[in-house]
Amino acid sequence: MEALIFIIMMLLTVLLEAAIPFLIRKTVVFGVAIPSTQINHPQISAYKKRYSLLILVPSLLFIITYCIWQAVINPQANQVAIIGTFLLFGILFWSISLYFYFHGKMLGLKGNNKWEEQLIGVSVTELGIRQKDEMLPWYVFLIPMIITVGFLLFTATQYDVLPTEIPVHWGADGKADRFTTKTPISSVSLLLVLLTMQFMFLGINIATKKSGIKMIASNKQASKRRQLKYRKYSSWLNLLISITITVLFILLQLTTLYNNIFSDYLLVIIPFLITAVILICTIVFTFKVERLNRELDGKEQEAQEISTFDADSNWKGGLFYFNKNDPSIFVEKRFGIGWTLNFANPIGYLLIFIPLLLIILLSFI
Repeated sequence: MEALIFIIMMLLTVLLEAAIPFLIRKTVVFGVAIPSTQINHPQISAYKKRYSLLILVPSLLFIITYCIWQAVINPQANQVAIIGTFLLFGILFWSISLYFYFHGKMLGLKGNNKWEEQLIGVSVTELGIRQKDEMLPWYVFLIPMIITVGFLLFTATQYDVLPTEIPVHWGADGKADRFTTKTPISSVSLLLVLLTMQFMFLGINIATKKSGIKMIASNKQASKRRQLKYRKYSSWLNLLISITITVLFILLQLTTLYNNIFSDYLLVIIPFLITAVILICTIVFTFKVERLNRELDGKEQEAQEISTFDADSNWKGGLFYFNKNDPSIFVEKRFGIGWTLNFANPIGYLLIFIPLLLIILLSFI
């Protein structure tokens, strides 16, 4: 089971990483903005194909070797996990290294052809666009939090009947394999971690909703429609992940309260199903974004204007957004799918790193 999980994770990671250049907007290639008149430049197509092949071929060879190694050696579960984790992070490191290589190539291509001179930075806005935003309201994210608080109170009432050792880690078979001594904090630490994560989802939704609705200067109407749908899909994905994580953590807390509440079969299959739901939702979101990008590219006008917020100078390495003049906390990624921090806005650091610090502290209690 452990090996199957790692193989699925690696395959999904490899396929997604290889497909990213073809899923994102065509006017941004490896983090570099280009004029819409150059999106079919043969050198750009060659860079994208080369990037995907350089990810696919070596990664698939390593995954096949990983499978053969397990079939021949029949290693222990911890060896499968260690090697699988090493390979997974190795694939991510390799894809990031390739990204920076092709980011440099794109900057050279753009500079040598003087495409920067064809672009004109303009500020784009539309009054009243906020009223059309269909992102989920903040109070919807309170629903899973209310459930968690309820279980916190319920666990407190059951403190005397809890076992003397509280599980803090579960194996792939769904059974607890590491424990800590029972205390008032350790008995609810799992729920406190969950509550912290739910606060983070709530904060991300509020911050994203307050962030600017970015429009492409060369195609204002089509990009406005894309932005509104992108924001709507993002908030739904955040809520679904928050709910599924809540289900998983509550299930684990119930196994602490009542040792034999679920059969061994359910303890294996339920976490697997929850993980599958998150993966499917993420894949659906990715395909919806890709369709929005295709609709936008099909209506792209041949113009040389580019919004000032999206200038290359605001993107360090094409990945990290740093714009003191933009009050947004989160902005849409340039390379990849999802949102990234505006690193010039200190509120973003508080929103991400304080919950992470709390989760780490709770893990050691």
